[in-house]
Amino acid sequence: MIPNKNVYLDYAATTPVDPRVIAKMLPYFSEVFGNPSSVHFYGQQAEAALEHARKIIADAIQARQDEIIFTGCGTESDNLAVRGVALARRKEQGTSQILISPVEHYAVSHTANQLADEFGFKVDYLPVDKYGRVDPADVEAYLQPNTALVSVVYANNEIGSINPISEIGKVCRKHNVPFHTDAVQGAAYLLMNVTRDQVDLLSICGHKLYGPKGVGALYVRHGQTIHPVQTGGKQEIGIRAGTHNVPNIVGMAEALLLAQVELSERTRKLTEIRDYLIKNVLEKIPECHLTGHPSIRLPNHASFVFGGVDGNHLLMMLDMAGFSCSSGSACKSGSPKPSDILLAIGIPLNWALGSLRVTLGLDTTMEQIDSFLQVLPKLVEKAKK
Repeated sequence: MIPNKNVYLDYAATTPVDPRVIAKMLPYFSEVFGNPSSVHFYGQQAEAALEHARKIIADAIQARQDEIIFTGCGTESDNLAVRGVALARRKEQGTSQILISPVEHYAVSHTANQLADEFGFKVDYLPVDKYGRVDPADVEAYLQPNTALVSVVYANNEIGSINPISEIGKVCRKHNVPFHTDAVQGAAYLLMNVTRDQVDLLSICGHKLYGPKGVGALYVRHGQTIHPVQTGGKQEIGIRAGTHNVPNIVGMAEALLLAQVELSERTRKLTEIRDYLIKNVLEKIPECHLTGHPSIRLPNHASFVFGGVDGNHLLMMLDMAGFSCSSGSACKSGSPKPSDILLAIGIPLNWALGSLRVTLGLDTTMEQIDSFLQVLPKLVEKAKK
């Protein structure tokens, strides 16, 4: 899918659109182009495509069709979940505590902080272990009678660790507290099941799934009250106004369907390459640590810190050598500041500045990784000097 001589190793930032997804999308740009809100034939065609996509996504995560809300991206899905539920719960019950982990994506943490700074909510942070994982027992200990919402990331975008979502969901359901999880990274490689995991809200987006950018979805459990944060028309049962992006919604649904159908094969291939990469990096490079859990992590995700290295300098050298990687979240790459997530899991400041995230994809080959492993140790040594 990537016709370029450079080796792309930043699939956690975004993925190329699968040609099969493009083929599904194409008719909705010119042939079936109606507005789903229109009552005539063209609108009905578009609405039928919209609802078919909604059913595909609902089936993929074991939800009801009317529990899927389409959004413009994963960030919007997270915003709608956190802000929408917090405001609704305060109006209904007067609750004011928002409980999140310190390793959330900024789409969650910045939204929670804005609610604290401008709307009077209180944000409390759950402890995480050295792998960035939340203990369900800590969730139960931190819950209060006035807790409005708990939000814990499904799989971390920077360090790859997977959280015990089902156990956390069980705790939240027991105490009747809404539980949201950001599954933007996890949905491409993990089996989503909102019933099994007892989640009330779950965020995904298209471009992490080999689908298009500019589209996302939020699962909202039936009966869960949520305050709309984008008003206007009556689209998405009044929760998210705005004309539907039908081609992208169709593409996201097809991408998620393919991810679920091909899950075992994708996971098997990527885990093999990931483990080979991690083993060799740790063996070949001194003063190097793996970040995130060694095994309970995304199958395509490897992340490291190097002592005495400027991570951004290393990224530039890798790019010049033909390898596209990241220092962490694509939302913070290039920042001279250390990652909040690395600091939260106890990585010392001087090490946190030397981070490297290598994420694999369907196009990644063992030959590409061997080439990468020939170059990386030399560039790390050069960066130290």
